[in-house]
Amino acid sequence: MDRHIVPGIEAKHAAQAHREDLLIQDEYGCRCMTYWVDEERGSAFCLIDAPNEEAVKEMHDRAHGLIPHEIVQVNSNVVEAFLGRVTDPEGYYDADDPDLKIFNDPSFRIILVAKAEDSNLLKQKIGANKAHKLLSLYHEIMREQIKANQGREVELVGERFIASFVSVTQAIACAAAVQKQLHIAGELIEMRIGINAGMPVDKDKSIFGDVIKLADYLCLTAGPNQIVMASIIRELYKDDGQSDLNDSTSFLSHPPVEENSMLLLMTILQDNFANPKFSIKDFEGRASMSKSKLYRKCVSLFDLSPNELLKEFRLQQSLSLLRTDRNITQVSFDSGFGSPSYFTKCFQERFELLPLTYQKSYQAS
Repeated sequence: MDRHIVPGIEAKHAAQAHREDLLIQDEYGCRCMTYWVDEERGSAFCLIDAPNEEAVKEMHDRAHGLIPHEIVQVNSNVVEAFLGRVTDPEGYYDADDPDLKIFNDPSFRIILVAKAEDSNLLKQKIGANKAHKLLSLYHEIMREQIKANQGREVELVGERFIASFVSVTQAIACAAAVQKQLHIAGELIEMRIGINAGMPVDKDKSIFGDVIKLADYLCLTAGPNQIVMASIIRELYKDDGQSDLNDSTSFLSHPPVEENSMLLLMTILQDNFANPKFSIKDFEGRASMSKSKLYRKCVSLFDLSPNELLKEFRLQQSLSLLRTDRNITQVSFDSGFGSPSYFTKCFQERFELLPLTYQKSYQAS
């Protein structure tokens, strides 16, 4: 899938460019499956079965000269899950050009990410039977409300749901209904919901990657059974004629400047957590913040000091690594801890069980 940034683009322009692609696609080993055009945001997205990125660029250049700004590899099933189709939708034919099929179908989506406590950790806390019942209820209610609000379930990995919505009002309604129905259960399983919106292709090399990334980070700033929405969601909701959510205790949000700080801090951690020598001094330097400013940002966003945030990030990464075939020593170093003994100590203090116990529990499940 590629993205063309074309200010002032109209549906007819996109249809004409797509037709030109179809005329020469075979020469480049490509199959132009469909496209999306967003007149309001000046963007078009093409879904193409192609041998490589260069073939896509060369075909577009020769057909109409519109070189894509970004290209990402996608799975057609995932595209359909997010966007609802991988073929052309219903359209109309231009009166002046009867062979030209035109449709205006934006790819802008509202993305909801819901997370609950890791099932193996939850079993240790509240027992296997209770954990199973609560997580089954969470799955049932999530799926029921996604469907009821005309969303699409994109993915369920572990206890993390990703859902896609066309309407911001329906995404908000889904999140609110899940929160209300789970109630105390939502607190027990530590469910958190982040809601963001955007285009399928941007800087990240996966479909809706940048949108999902911020929604994930928003979850980190929530408490159990809380919903955090991106600033763009709040604005879209108001533009949709709905009441302002600023006064709602059910929905939290951060100003755009705080979201940018969040993205900066989390990107730095993602890039450096595996380096045991990465220090808070390095953190300050990468963030271009003084010691006091970095401390204030971390506490205001995550309610953790920079040291605590770095340790928590490494421990969360270690959970994923423990679900691979790595041994404890490998996991400790790969998650940025200087020694297996220190890693084990931190892990036990945070999760109240040994890393090896967690790993065996996961393997047995």
